[in-house]
Amino acid sequence: MATRNLRSEYDNYHSKPEQKRKRASRNAARAKMIKAGKASKGDGKDVAHVNGNPFVNNMNNLRMESPKKNRSYARTKSAKKVDPKA
Repeated sequence: MATRNLRSEYDNYHSKPEQKRKRASRNAARAKMIKAGKASKGDGKDVAHVNGNPFVNNMNNLRMESPKKNRSYARTKSAKKVDPKA
């Protein structure tokens, strides 16, 4: 198995302005949940956006989930997550 070229991966994907904005918004959501006392550093949980949009950081759109559950939602062709309960 070939090793990942992380430099190339960053240059081609992670350094794009849109990806930086999404990452900053996800980090802000995590900080908001920590401040509200619903998350803590090293708790092993993900902050899930109910509607799948990382830019909507309202408390009613955020919830704590296990990484397995948060990363297992089916994806549509436009890469939006489909929550079977919503």
